[in-house]
Amino acid sequence: MPNIRLPDGSSKSFPQPVTVAEVAQSIGPGLAKAALAGKVDGKLVDTSHRIESDAELSIITDKSSEGVEILRHSTAHLLAHAVKELFPDAQVTIGPVIENGFFYDFAYKRPFTPEDLVAIEKRMAELAKKDFAVTRKILSRNDAVKFFRDQGEIYKAEIIQSIPEDQEISLYGQGNFIDLCRGPHAPSTGKLKVFKLMRVAGAYWRGDSKNEMLQRIYGTAWASKEEQDAYLKMLEEAEKRDHRRLGTQLDLFHIEEDAPGMVFWHPKGWTLWQQLEQYMRKVYRDSGYQEVRGPTVLPRSLWETTGHWQLYRDNMFTTESEKRDYALKPMNCPGHILIYNKGVKSYRDLPLRYGEFGSCHRNEPSGALHGIMRTRGFTQDDGHIFCTEEQILPECVAYTALVQKVYAHFGFEEIVYKVALRPEKRIGSDEAWDKAEKALIEAMKASGCPYELSPGEGAFYGPKIEYSLKDAIGRVWQCGTMQVDFNLPARLGAEYVTAENTRKTPAMLHRATIGSMERFLGLLIEHFGGAFPVWLAPDQVVVLCITVDQAEYAESVAAALRKAGFRAKSDLRNEKISYKIREHSLQKLPYQLVVGDKEKQAGNVAVRTRGGEDLGAMSLAAFVERLGNEAGA
Repeated sequence: MPNIRLPDGSSKSFPQPVTVAEVAQSIGPGLAKAALAGKVDGKLVDTSHRIESDAELSIITDKSSEGVEILRHSTAHLLAHAVKELFPDAQVTIGPVIENGFFYDFAYKRPFTPEDLVAIEKRMAELAKKDFAVTRKILSRNDAVKFFRDQGEIYKAEIIQSIPEDQEISLYGQGNFIDLCRGPHAPSTGKLKVFKLMRVAGAYWRGDSKNEMLQRIYGTAWASKEEQDAYLKMLEEAEKRDHRRLGTQLDLFHIEEDAPGMVFWHPKGWTLWQQLEQYMRKVYRDSGYQEVRGPTVLPRSLWETTGHWQLYRDNMFTTESEKRDYALKPMNCPGHILIYNKGVKSYRDLPLRYGEFGSCHRNEPSGALHGIMRTRGFTQDDGHIFCTEEQILPECVAYTALVQKVYAHFGFEEIVYKVALRPEKRIGSDEAWDKAEKALIEAMKASGCPYELSPGEGAFYGPKIEYSLKDAIGRVWQCGTMQVDFNLPARLGAEYVTAENTRKTPAMLHRATIGSMERFLGLLIEHFGGAFPVWLAPDQVVVLCITVDQAEYAESVAAALRKAGFRAKSDLRNEKISYKIREHSLQKLPYQLVVGDKEKQAGNVAVRTRGGEDLGAMSLAAFVERLGNEAGA
């Protein structure tokens, strides 16, 4: 006679074992219809799951993120079902949920075409409309391997073959299609109403470039058409703001095919970089950081001591000289410890804050590279704080306030906070990890910030706070971090002299405010759509002459603006003024100053804003004051 405790604190008793679906029906037909799954004692299960004894139960619907994820996972299976019906020779491999959607990888003799996607999506809708019941069955590992081999699904059989022999395998079936999956799934295909296939891409089997190339079909699925329409509109806007397109249009940077993941900054792009770097350099100074600089190439012996060679080797570029192995640094922390180690440090010297715009290199897979957002060569606004254990909490609280201030300067007001906890592969004792995780959680509480826990997402040497921000079209970007590390300082022999004249290892706080400079600039390009605020814009103002008769005056205005400290240029070409205005509007400059005979004679400028507003004529002094007020924001 199971007693079921519900989220509202009420209970329901049943005379015999009961399914999640039956509990939902007992609460009301509306809930029974909406139920996608259940959560029994914290574990997600199908609505067909039988509850044999007392338990806590939540009914999962599409109103929750877990429910939407189940819809997406079930839609991935619907995609595979449709592909198998239309292309029986295709083999299905894996099909997980991803952010905002799902994908499924297929092995097929020819590339899927856009027309194929249209046909597949149509068949998916037909299968959903048939409202097939989704059923679960269990097989032994060996029986499951045989089942899929008999079906000709060699990839599925290979996946199962890698699972321990004593483990049971769950399969999910709908209509004439059956697939390997842990579940849970929506109870029937009729629940899958809102979805769209997006594109096809290549993907190596099991992510290994040594394996064969498969075809990955991406899709999206939502609880309502309104949500999907909003998402598709956001994607459309994101395409317009794509930093790679704007990087070319605004002449900011480029990437060569022969140098994948390496950025070539053009004059305007480097000016943008410098505005960001100089702002962050001021943040360093104002926050008590001493700027340092470490070498880019360091010996293998160091990376073995820190644990990077054992746990991060695949991501590192290596080289050899005079029979010694070296690596390009993927991060700056070991170098900062070596700087700290020069000279005796006292507890009176702590906290000691180092900052560096450190050039790092990571051997990212070519398929993961994405413009300047994901590169192999990048620069971090990196910093490390050496402190006592008692100083961890105030330093973390102060740093969270600093992050909030910096992001607000760029117009980002909404920040998402997560505390990433110990991963499976890590260095250090559980005791050290306990202390580090507790310190970060207490810092979040002391800062008054709502936060989530992310088990297993910490760095191999310590847990971290992740600071993510929302851009102008609602996308979330993880940028800043604060990590507590008791491990690397001890491995590299960092010490300080205590008040009792003993030696002790300091805690090391790894922190990055904007993270990779390249990535943050890509984020800013997309956030502002290339229309940067005046203080950040590579060119703040252009002076346009109507005819060549005003060329000398136009250049004198531009020179006066440059002398006043602004980034100004002139366009003295003998072109129609409408053409020049349109051309510079595409460059998204904050201001255009138009000068004709009337402005020349009066010593004025006619001011146009980036949005096309005509502010009329004003004196150069008045414009300088206006520009100065905005540029100083």
